[in-house]
Amino acid sequence: MSGMNPAGYRAMAVDLPAAVPEGKSDAPAASRWRRCLTPWRSPAGQPAWARPALLAIAAVAAVAYGWGTAGVSVDPFYGAAARGMSESWHDFIFGAFDPAGTVTVDKLPGALWVQALSLRVFGFHIWALVLPQVAEGVLTVLVLYRAVRRLAGPVAGITAAAVLAVTPITVLLSRGNVSDSLLILLLVLAADATSAALLTGSLRHLLLAGVWVGLAFQAKMIQAWLALPALAAAYLLAAPAARLRTRCAHVALAGLVTVLVSLSWMTAVSLVPSQDRPYVDGSPNDSVYTQVFDYNGLARLTGNWASVPGPPEPILATLRQNGQSLNAETFGIKASWHRVLAGPFAAGSGWLLPAAVAGTLGVLISRRRQGRRDPLRAAVALWGGWWLILAVFFSVGTYLNSYYVAALTPAVAALCGTGITACGPRPWPARVRLSVAATVAGCAGYGAYLMSGTATGPVVLTVLALIMAAAAAAQLLLRASGKARHLTMVASAAAAVLLLPAAASVSCVIRGLGPFDAPYEPAKTAYDSQALARAAPALTQAIQRMELFTPPGAALFGADSSILAENDILYSGREVLPIGGFLGGAPAPTLATLQADIRDGYVRVFMLPVHPASSDPRVRWIEANCHEGPPHGYPVQVANFACAPTTLRPRLERAQDR
Repeated sequence: MSGMNPAGYRAMAVDLPAAVPEGKSDAPAASRWRRCLTPWRSPAGQPAWARPALLAIAAVAAVAYGWGTAGVSVDPFYGAAARGMSESWHDFIFGAFDPAGTVTVDKLPGALWVQALSLRVFGFHIWALVLPQVAEGVLTVLVLYRAVRRLAGPVAGITAAAVLAVTPITVLLSRGNVSDSLLILLLVLAADATSAALLTGSLRHLLLAGVWVGLAFQAKMIQAWLALPALAAAYLLAAPAARLRTRCAHVALAGLVTVLVSLSWMTAVSLVPSQDRPYVDGSPNDSVYTQVFDYNGLARLTGNWASVPGPPEPILATLRQNGQSLNAETFGIKASWHRVLAGPFAAGSGWLLPAAVAGTLGVLISRRRQGRRDPLRAAVALWGGWWLILAVFFSVGTYLNSYYVAALTPAVAALCGTGITACGPRPWPARVRLSVAATVAGCAGYGAYLMSGTATGPVVLTVLALIMAAAAAAQLLLRASGKARHLTMVASAAAAVLLLPAAASVSCVIRGLGPFDAPYEPAKTAYDSQALARAAPALTQAIQRMELFTPPGAALFGADSSILAENDILYSGREVLPIGGFLGGAPAPTLATLQADIRDGYVRVFMLPVHPASSDPRVRWIEANCHEGPPHGYPVQVANFACAPTTLRPRLERAQDR
């Protein structure tokens, strides 16, 4: 492959202000129109088509991400927490799960802060809960363009933005309320700042990258740190500083900034007395450090949940066994070297992986004789390292949700764009056209393989994609003479490789799927948006009836684990007292606190599982001292237990015996 010289890429990557004069009050009408159109015009040094193309891609992404958000499927656990946090600054600061601040969510609350602010501004609506993720998804497309353009030029940036926007898992992630969309945006901002540091040698940009990674830690904890080796390797390889010792010192300073920002909230919370804040879920010692580094760290990698105090409640396992858990379709996929290369995980993020691999090889081969500071090789080090590290961790980790792999897509998109730049200016020589034709065929073949592994992928779409790929490959093998012929050839190849992922994304939007779903897979019947829409009115009516008999300021009822409380909190905004946090094993509230709450009339009714039965001593005590109602529900059978405020059942029975 042939390419341009490094200086040419650096010249294209410089950010220049738009060449529009400030003008005065008596400026001509044409000048005023030019000033009005400045946001739509490409800055000097970029092709005129670059910014309009980027804005068009962003607009399409916004429509896809935001379509039907009033009825999309959301995670009720995070939704309940965000609603409570939106109504109490105390809950907001500490990331409480329930409105009364009994226990926190089992993760850092960075992404929930953004959702809570949206609900505080717009009021409680499902679309207001999802809106931050829509905005984060669109911003990620825009920032990725800038990050890739810095090192590989505008064509690469537009390619990366388009690939990211049409990848199915990106669409699914932006249509829900999980934290990964904010994580990815912040990490792409870190990559953008690192790319600027590679070009300018500015320590300020590298320190800014450390700040972005630290903020990403607030959104998704240790996963944010997995990008650090790739960012550091790119800077050590290609930064302007001539001495390796200087580059190492810069990286060390940026790492220190990352650690300080990452641990700032955790440290502040740890200094607050335990009686003045919610109990930290996911820890046996009320420690946010244990929650982050053990429960959400080593346990996720090894599957050892020893940090959870007491035996976890069997509710979640029962839901998964009956296919009614949010991640039921991917929970059973075991760790393996090809975990992210096949099945639902690859169907979400892997469609253009062959193009990313080809682009990486093309850069390494065509730029092998360039100097240390070659920007294309630096881009491959950054984005290739990003993908490799995350892919390894996702492959070997015990616990993996389908939307986790969305963090791979910016790297795949960036490598695809960088590979286009490595092809060099037109007309492409025969070896480049042959390489591109092989890449198109590889993407079509891999896409057909992924389609064959889906439950409902239409065969006719696969056939059409293979036909388009064959036609594009045939065009590429013929010498292109003239600009129009070259553009037609490139457009045909792009359409062939983007057809399957774009069609999968459209299918996800039409079906109203969300982050826990996979393209062409049946939506989970218990938690899909249609089922929630049908259940919401009945649930709201039940809550309203409950509120008629519940004193103001008291809990509607108590529930065994946050799982049984989440939907009622989400749709009511009222306190439902969770026993034991998310998995049911957290020692909050204590048995003594429960007894006092019942005695004072703060909570009168408990919803507890009868099948599968709980071994929690708090639950056992309630079962022994309160009146049990008839069981109901599937697959988890629960019963309501009514407790007298001041006189418990044994005392009533003793009085009756007299």
